[in-house]
Amino acid sequence: MAAFEYKALDANGRQKKGVIEADSPRQVRQQLRDKQLMPVSVEQSTSNQNSEKPFSKLFKRAISVADLAMLTRQLSTLIGAGLPIEEALKATAEQTEKKRIQSMILSIRSKVLEGHSLANALNEYDYAFPMLYRATVAAGEHAGHLDTVLVRLADYMEVSQVNQQKIKLAAVYPIILCVVAIGIVVLLLTLVVPDIVEVFVKNGQELPTLTQVMINSSDFLVDHWIKLIIVFSGTIFGFLWAIKKDHIKKKYHHAMIHMPFIGKMVKGFNTSRFISTLAILNSSGVPLVEAMKIAGQVVGNVIIQEKLTVACQQVTEGGSLHQALKETGVFPIMMLHMIASGESSGELDSMLERTAKNQETDLQNTITTLVSMFEPIMLLVMGGVVVLIVIAIMLPILNMNQMIG
Repeated sequence: MAAFEYKALDANGRQKKGVIEADSPRQVRQQLRDKQLMPVSVEQSTSNQNSEKPFSKLFKRAISVADLAMLTRQLSTLIGAGLPIEEALKATAEQTEKKRIQSMILSIRSKVLEGHSLANALNEYDYAFPMLYRATVAAGEHAGHLDTVLVRLADYMEVSQVNQQKIKLAAVYPIILCVVAIGIVVLLLTLVVPDIVEVFVKNGQELPTLTQVMINSSDFLVDHWIKLIIVFSGTIFGFLWAIKKDHIKKKYHHAMIHMPFIGKMVKGFNTSRFISTLAILNSSGVPLVEAMKIAGQVVGNVIIQEKLTVACQQVTEGGSLHQALKETGVFPIMMLHMIASGESSGELDSMLERTAKNQETDLQNTITTLVSMFEPIMLLVMGGVVVLIVIAIMLPILNMNQMIG
């Protein structure tokens, strides 16, 4: 039995879309007719139906963290209640309102019904289910504790979602403040300053240096604003294109981790992702070396990723985890001590989880500190610019009053 996506017309001529499980397209059309629907198109929902089409991967969308967390929570609950995997997948698909996700789940169910494991079925949708997710599910199936592993995965996804929302919310106000402040300055320079200063220019009054600089800046913005937008956009796109090149990306990431304060944030973010991933994989039964390889791939900074590859090799050769991570030079001392304690006491799983929570808390505190520092600094900078503009406008007026006096 496979999943089929259909388009059909009802009795009023309105188009209906959905997903139906059947053995063949012919059976799908018959089911639609039984529902008083006129079939328009019926296509099998598979992960590789467009694999031979050029650029098909560009149109594949991953599942959002929120949707993946909800899906995982539903699966863990149903499997924990004793339902077979295929029935749990069917029930989860029925509870999903998004047709794209429903089609994906039913396609995965079809693979399971064919005799594949859930992990192998998920591999067909590697763009939607991260390697962490698939490896953890595989470990859970192998150990016979899939429901417990799915609960851990759901917890992990929900925590990730909360952390992402906190970072986004923390960034909203500074971004709005920056955009509004820049807009105010541009409006003052292009609309207010020229009209006010024009009065003094017509009277033949010599303008102060600061006022003349503001006038020149205003004229430049008015005359070249299109070019400035093109240059600014080109710079951004050029930068994004350049850092896709391996040698440029490597230099950029190297510079990032050595920048004051920003480097600390980059290290904190990447080490937090690594430890969190390593914790859930190791506690789910994935061997430590394999867990390190997978966790290393979720790290965004290529320099840190290379150092973790070396650390993984050291552990493979019999070295301790804390010593291998220490030699990378990117992990906090407290984290290394906690990992060393977990290794010596034989409680590495629980210690990794505790370390991951501590690292996430430290990262959130760092982000909060950065945002709280950025706001007053931004206000002072933009306030200073506005004051300069006001002074530039007032200087000719003061000079005229002195001449009259």
